[in-house]
Amino acid sequence: MTAESSTQEMARLALVRPLFDRDVGVALVNPLADPPAPFAAETACLSPNAVDKRRREFAAGRAAAHQAMAQLGHAPVAIPVAKNRAPLWPSALVGSITHTRSCAMAVVAAKSAVQGLGIDVEEDKPLADELWSAICSAQEQDWLRQQDNPGQLAKLMFSAKEAAYKCQFTVSERYYGFDGMELTINLQECRFSARFCADQPPFTCGDHISGRFAIGAGLIVTTAELRS
Repeated sequence: MTAESSTQEMARLALVRPLFDRDVGVALVNPLADPPAPFAAETACLSPNAVDKRRREFAAGRAAAHQAMAQLGHAPVAIPVAKNRAPLWPSALVGSITHTRSCAMAVVAAKSAVQGLGIDVEEDKPLADELWSAICSAQEQDWLRQQDNPGQLAKLMFSAKEAAYKCQFTVSERYYGFDGMELTINLQECRFSARFCADQPPFTCGDHISGRFAIGAGLIVTTAELRS
């Protein structure tokens, strides 16, 4: 690892660490810096045809998860992929993994304290205008058009919906599209609220999941959390 990449990783960890309380383990691994090999049970979840980029990002995500578990005093164990394609965490833990080409992050917490966690990381690049309608509601698009940096905030909306979706999936195990939630974003406080647009038991239409976000070090990071 070069001094430059080490400095960048420290800046990125400093960006995301304040988004969670101290009882949540938070770790970051660079997929481009030869991440540790996953456990055999984890590697077995990869397609034999997986390209190098996929293998690096998967390995970095699992390495970050192992580090986050260790922060909470848990010996790292394999995190395979469940039938629903979500990470299969130990029964006492809840967590979330995300990655881009240059950054993988994981968060882990005790299930006794946290019901659901969600984290998403994206490169800080504008979301193309032609993708807005697939991700944002008419109301969300109206809000974007009133902002000075609509492309960046459209990417933030994409990321926030991903984080909120991961958070709720831990509880509901239900799939839905980007139209399943509508966001309200508070730019001054770097917070957002994701409102369910339909029943997703045990959640009902109108329920909210709260989240936080940070932008910096070339990334957009969004987080969501449901406390027990």
